[in-house]
Amino acid sequence: MAVIEQVYGFFIPSVTLIGIGASKQIPEKIKALGGSKPLIVTDGGIVKAGILKQITDLMDAAKMSYAVYSDTIPNPTDANVHAGVDVYKKEKCDSLITLGGGSSHDCGKGVGLVVANGGKIHDFEGVDKSTKPMPPYLAVNTTAGTASEMTRFCIITDLSRHVKMAIVDWRVTPNIAIDDPLLMVGMPPALTAATGMDALTHAVEAYVSTIATPMTDSAAEKAIELCFKYLRKAVANGKDLEAREGMCFCQYLAGMAFNNASLGHVHAMAHQLGGFYDLPHGECNAILLPHVESFNLIAKVERFVKMAELMGENTAGLSPRAGAELALSAIRQLSKDVGIPDGLVALGKRYGKDVQAKDIPTMTANAQKDACGFTNPRCPTDKDVTAIYTAAL
Repeated sequence: MAVIEQVYGFFIPSVTLIGIGASKQIPEKIKALGGSKPLIVTDGGIVKAGILKQITDLMDAAKMSYAVYSDTIPNPTDANVHAGVDVYKKEKCDSLITLGGGSSHDCGKGVGLVVANGGKIHDFEGVDKSTKPMPPYLAVNTTAGTASEMTRFCIITDLSRHVKMAIVDWRVTPNIAIDDPLLMVGMPPALTAATGMDALTHAVEAYVSTIATPMTDSAAEKAIELCFKYLRKAVANGKDLEAREGMCFCQYLAGMAFNNASLGHVHAMAHQLGGFYDLPHGECNAILLPHVESFNLIAKVERFVKMAELMGENTAGLSPRAGAELALSAIRQLSKDVGIPDGLVALGKRYGKDVQAKDIPTMTANAQKDACGFTNPRCPTDKDVTAIYTAAL
């Protein structure tokens, strides 16, 4: 009998610090990694909120030199990455700190890839294209959703193609990840909702992935449970530190799950909306999630039943199909409760973007090539993807 080899990987930062006040350890941890002058990659919102100053005050108190690149935009671009590389080289930095949500982390990862390997960020699109290790790298999270502070994923928009490049590379996994709820208390309700739904999407897609393992399952299950326990509370009261910390663990566990089991067609399709219209990733995921998972349901009925139970639904006495459907209705209700728009057109209007049906064929073609879709539990045709986009409008 022929033996089919299947090897599963598990990628995670060497050190993770989660909890109130964890950010105070940033200077000593950079020193422990061998860094003496990090480039801090962040964005204007973090500067305006005063969070960057909290971190630079810590650096100043420790008498540690640093440089700052704060021009990262939502859905960071290849131009952002190369501008950050220029600052890194000009300031003669030797390490990286990324401060923010997914955009800052993705941009900083891109900077690290190019600094270490040369070339352009486009050279690393795909899986494990780098050949040299990143500079010493510490990621400080300020949102509870993307888990970019602990993953091997880096998503960068190619401005010339209007496409989000999916870079999956074990070398971009941060050496140290820090999640401090105190840095998240000022996050507005809408951003709390969007990032929380992003975390839920990570957990759900990893749970039904074709390469899920017992390790990723355990992380995904707990993440789903924590999301339904704490997201509404965090949106309702951003100063609720129990809820904030609960969402820190939720999003990190979801990151552990998808960082190793990968994702699915929610992300493959959401990436096109971000690249095409520059729409917020978390809200795109939230809108697409019940539509894509309704398509996927027949492939993983028993898993959707389990998810419904983790979401607090009572499946006793129901058929597997009926129990599975409860997971979809629970997702829709949570999304509604935290204020996610009810469709892509409404989302576009919120941000002054004109989402149109005429763009669906192009987005469908690009989504079908996105690496995130390779582990989706059901293989959609172009017609299927088009139908999902259309239903989500």
